[in-house]
Amino acid sequence: MRLAKSLLYFSLAALPLVAADVPRKSPEFAAQMPAGGQLLLSQYKGKVVVLEFAYTTCPHCQASARLLTQLYKEYGPKGFQPLAVAFNEMANMLVPDFVKQNGVTFPVGSSLRDPVLNYLQLSPDARLSVPQIVIIDKKGMIRQQSLAANDEKTATEANLRSMIETLLKEPAAAAAPAKKTTSVSSTKKPS
Repeated sequence: MRLAKSLLYFSLAALPLVAADVPRKSPEFAAQMPAGGQLLLSQYKGKVVVLEFAYTTCPHCQASARLLTQLYKEYGPKGFQPLAVAFNEMANMLVPDFVKQNGVTFPVGSSLRDPVLNYLQLSPDARLSVPQIVIIDKKGMIRQQSLAANDEKTATEANLRSMIETLLKEPAAAAAPAKKTTSVSSTKKPS
């Protein structure tokens, strides 16, 4: 019995260390914007995107948003686009102050918790640390994602710079080949 309890405890303790599938195609994600309307992740395909899922009241999330603003100034002209989605209680009301107080210069929307967890491939009862960082390449593939809990690496400046610089050097998604069209002309032979 003691062995069974130990194994159960160990397996439950290891659950937060399980990472989502990476790389994987990024699904669509929609966030509500404070002024109305939606922010669609698909609008930024062809850019390197860092998507921050944050709590507006979290000091680590605030610091991450300030860092992303700094990186946006530097890498934005080269094709980098940060986005943030707040998902704490009353986030929709708190986003404007979060943006103003942290000098954020990129789009910040809000969402409910369940769509965020679904996007991150986490169960509804997952233990979660914030910010959750997702790095998406120009082709719309998630190339890196924070661990659910206790991830001390993904949101660091060194990691973000390295990933952004690496992904900016990669080619964009190839354009779909033009459809070959045949024109049918009716020419009459002279009589």
